[in-house]
Amino acid sequence: MKNIGILLSGRGSNFEAIARNIASGHVPDARIALVISNKPDAGGLGTARRLGLTALAIPSRGKEREQHDREVAAALKEHKVELVCLAGYMRLLSPWFVKQFPQRILNIHPSLLPSFPGLEAQQQAFAYGVKVAGCTVHFVDEELDHGAILVQKTVPVLDGDDEHSLADRILEQEHIAYSEAIRMVLEGNFEVAGRRLVRTLTASK
Repeated sequence: MKNIGILLSGRGSNFEAIARNIASGHVPDARIALVISNKPDAGGLGTARRLGLTALAIPSRGKEREQHDREVAAALKEHKVELVCLAGYMRLLSPWFVKQFPQRILNIHPSLLPSFPGLEAQQQAFAYGVKVAGCTVHFVDEELDHGAILVQKTVPVLDGDDEHSLADRILEQEHIAYSEAIRMVLEGNFEVAGRRLVRTLTASK
């Protein structure tokens, strides 16, 4: 059984989708060992507690980035977390934190990276006039929305769309893509060559 840690700052809809997919067996041999938020009033903490999960608020306000990251990393290691999933975590991680979990931190971004990194990606895509949008699950490295890509899902931009309807349809695909990526990482049947993630035939043990 692999231990997953969730970092979130808000309501955590991707966290809820991950929890559902673990409970239903779509992500086998995994459990959410810990949910952490840097915001004590984050809705995702209440959801976690209702699900019977361990949930901690580790406030970031007034702290240096690495100081806060060290507190978060200590809690994750105490709960023996093997894979860290960012689910609407509105903080950049320090290089120190990234080094503590090499190729063991995942993030999901609501665009087809490398297009439209950063905030409000769906609005950026809609304003740019793209015909296809989507989402990307990637490993986290020291740069913003930059690490090797695991899973991408495409979403057509319809003539009747506005940025809100597009964002809603992208979010539906995020809920599918994130669990696919988690399953891939936990199975271990891949290797990273440069920026390319290549599936292998047999899972490493």
